[in-house]
Amino acid sequence: MTENIKADQPANYAPPLKGEITRRRTQGYVVDCDGARAVIMAHVDQHSEHMENYWAVGQLISIHEGDKRIVGQTFHVESADNQWVGSGVNTLLIHIELVGEIRPGKDGSTTFSSGIANYPRMGSIAHRIRASDLETMHHNDAASTITVGHLAQETSIPAKIDLDKLTSRHFAIVGSTGTGKSTSVTLILHKIIAQRPDLRVLILDPHNEFSTAFLTEAVVKGASSLHLPFWLFTFDEFREIVFRGQKGFESEAELLRDLIGEAKQMYDEGSQRPGSSLVRRAVSGAGYTADSPVPYRLTDLFKAIDERLGQLEGKAIKPTLKQLRDRLFTISEDSRFAFCFSQPNAGGDRMKEIIGDLFRVPIDEKPISVIDMSEIPGEVVNSVASVLCRMAFDLAVSSQGGIQTLVVCEEAHRYIPSNQDAGFWPTRQAIARIAKEGRKYGVYLGIVTQRPSELDSTILSQCNTIFAMRLANQNDQEIIGDAMTNGAQTSINFISSLADRECIAFGEALKTPMRMVFETIPPECLPGSRIKEMQKLARMGGNVDLSAVIRRMRDAHSRAHAEMREPAGANRLVQREVEVHEADAAMARDMAQFKADASSETAGIASPPGPENLEVKTVPHANGARNSHAAIEPMGAIQDWAGKSMVGRRQNAPSEQSTSTGSGRGNSLVHAFRSRH
Repeated sequence: MTENIKADQPANYAPPLKGEITRRRTQGYVVDCDGARAVIMAHVDQHSEHMENYWAVGQLISIHEGDKRIVGQTFHVESADNQWVGSGVNTLLIHIELVGEIRPGKDGSTTFSSGIANYPRMGSIAHRIRASDLETMHHNDAASTITVGHLAQETSIPAKIDLDKLTSRHFAIVGSTGTGKSTSVTLILHKIIAQRPDLRVLILDPHNEFSTAFLTEAVVKGASSLHLPFWLFTFDEFREIVFRGQKGFESEAELLRDLIGEAKQMYDEGSQRPGSSLVRRAVSGAGYTADSPVPYRLTDLFKAIDERLGQLEGKAIKPTLKQLRDRLFTISEDSRFAFCFSQPNAGGDRMKEIIGDLFRVPIDEKPISVIDMSEIPGEVVNSVASVLCRMAFDLAVSSQGGIQTLVVCEEAHRYIPSNQDAGFWPTRQAIARIAKEGRKYGVYLGIVTQRPSELDSTILSQCNTIFAMRLANQNDQEIIGDAMTNGAQTSINFISSLADRECIAFGEALKTPMRMVFETIPPECLPGSRIKEMQKLARMGGNVDLSAVIRRMRDAHSRAHAEMREPAGANRLVQREVEVHEADAAMARDMAQFKADASSETAGIASPPGPENLEVKTVPHANGARNSHAAIEPMGAIQDWAGKSMVGRRQNAPSEQSTSTGSGRGNSLVHAFRSRH
């Protein structure tokens, strides 16, 4: 070192560069280096104020090499001789991981590169990184960026993320319970939809947290408002619902597979009767299978079962068939499955209406669909997730990228567990397809989990940007450590001691791995704020209306949300009991009529009745209102059905505009969507 050092300056004092504000800066010297790490030796005097806590774990270090500055992160500090002198100078060895280098530009600017052209020589001067170099490291010059927080080392430097790479190449947020994952998801999604108003977001919400996080930007679909008709499910998905995820019903399942094909055949034949107002189409002589992309009615399924029973007098399979019929009848009456069996006579093609509602087509200033999975029976949640993810992918493909959707899976380890024998295979397949192929078509994936070690590693590896919050479990830490890029490997050492809202972010959406703190969001936008308010009231001594709680548990007629906000009282409880009994009686009458109709059809009708013989029934709703629903709805236009299980083609279908509203673009999109099945 050639500079003249004043008497009051320590021997390892580094003078400021030209044009830099003068400050005391301790320096060290490189004494060891390989391709990934380096060791710096420095002398420290604890009586010098500017040396206090200077060489600490987690600090970023700058090493001068010519006109460049190599950047490294401190991950280990030790005394050179394993001793410490209380008064005097001590020698430290600072171990750093090399991150990249700062390079000067011709115009005086600087840029950061994660590659290192020339590694530091022995004796190269090192000191803590300047704020200007730190800003250069994390400067993101992408065309579209979002700011989600600030650096943990320097609060004045914003944490900027490349929005296009964040979404199109998938992302994951991992962290233990209580670290702020859901709040971070809320913040990121608010930023995304502000920058990308054309992007739809579908959130699979297992705890009903996000219904309060997007008050003006989202529609919330719970069991009472979600509409996923049974005919929209593949056979494996429908089987999961019918048998509640249980195994050991192979005989019933095989019968169900054949009977669904027959019900689809009945429905299609009924739509071709002379004089029918339903769509007519030419059908090949071969029959349908359970996975043929054809809507059908539950009445036709029961009719197929009854016809089989009439042909099986004394046969051993008859009890199995009766058991299947009873199982279908029971689940179709269960109010918890109203999202799937809203009416026993339900059927018909409402594809455009369903897709538009679920996937926000058109957006109508609410680009987010929150699917409240907490109201859906736990044993069939995987099946519902499978349908939604499969539809999201098919919709993107069929629209040729015109409808882009970000699918966010909260508690993703439930749907895609690391154990290949656990979970529901169609759900795993649907999510994996988005992860592997979705970017090409405009359907993206956001994974949120507290147990990355229990998540399918193949799908996690497809998430090219990861926000790792505090993780206490060793297995979880190792999984994230394996995913970390060069320059962030030692960051795994800090992951168990991160503060709330703090994370280590790395991947393609960032210039370099960064330790950052997420922004705070307004209280009214916090996920789960309704639950927190109820907990706060309970702690303050407020009484809980047990009757309302029980009504919500029963979910008799999908009225729980409104009732939990209503005042308790004897008159209200009496009124509620009367309403429940009236609704139950009306449902029983409709079901009895349905059974009678089905029996008469089986006895004397060779083919399904046309719409001219069907009544329009008034069905009581849960909220006391009465809406009219046709027993069967006219089918929309179908131009070209295709698929592996498809055995025929239908042509010359009339326009769908007679049964649904929307532009011709919307109709053609539905046609393309169907053809994928």
